[in-house]
Amino acid sequence: MLTLSLFYVCIRVNEIQLIKVSETTESLKTITMHLNSSLEKGLLSTQIIRSRRSIFPHSYTNKKIPTTLLEELLENANHAPTHRLTEPWRFKVIAGEKLGTLGDLLAMLYKEKMSEATFSEMKYQKTAQKPRQCSHVLAICMERDVQERVPEWEEIAATAMAVHNIWLSASAYGIGAYWSSPSTIESLACRAFLNLGERQRCLGFLFMGYHQMPEQPTKRGPIQEKIEWL
Repeated sequence: MLTLSLFYVCIRVNEIQLIKVSETTESLKTITMHLNSSLEKGLLSTQIIRSRRSIFPHSYTNKKIPTTLLEELLENANHAPTHRLTEPWRFKVIAGEKLGTLGDLLAMLYKEKMSEATFSEMKYQKTAQKPRQCSHVLAICMERDVQERVPEWEEIAATAMAVHNIWLSASAYGIGAYWSSPSTIESLACRAFLNLGERQRCLGFLFMGYHQMPEQPTKRGPIQEKIEWL
């Protein structure tokens, strides 16, 4: 009988590690085939889905997300469901010095919107710093089909599913994410910064960064309360 492979797979929240355990003669291909089984893929997807959480920028580390990995996450977004194959999702990738520019813009727009009585200096500073705490920020945009073959809500739903693909993938790689949709995204200044086309609409920002947060307990009510069997 062939001995076991050099590696076994240790699956934990937000990470998959390959750990060497002993000398063997079995190729790593055997492990790959094993992981490709329906049961293994089902268990892994369930764990990733149920462990995903909103991780906020103040928890991010200084480690940057590699460009190749970010491109992989975006490619996963590209495989979201889409009615009539309109593929409405669009992403503006914000990194480097542009993160500070975005923070200053959002803080300025917040200050302009608030009255003297409602303005909060703490929130102003927090708004300015939030993008600076990230490795990358993705502007989540939706581009309406030119022929408007499907209702707008379906295009928004498809874009949200694309974001969820990114979020789940990021969680599996130990990358935190948080979707924020400030009301100021509708402003002309924000549209200009994002270089939005006429048929494009910004739905919010996905803040992203590596983190060292411990596993967070889920906060969900029983699914039985949300189901009606007909």
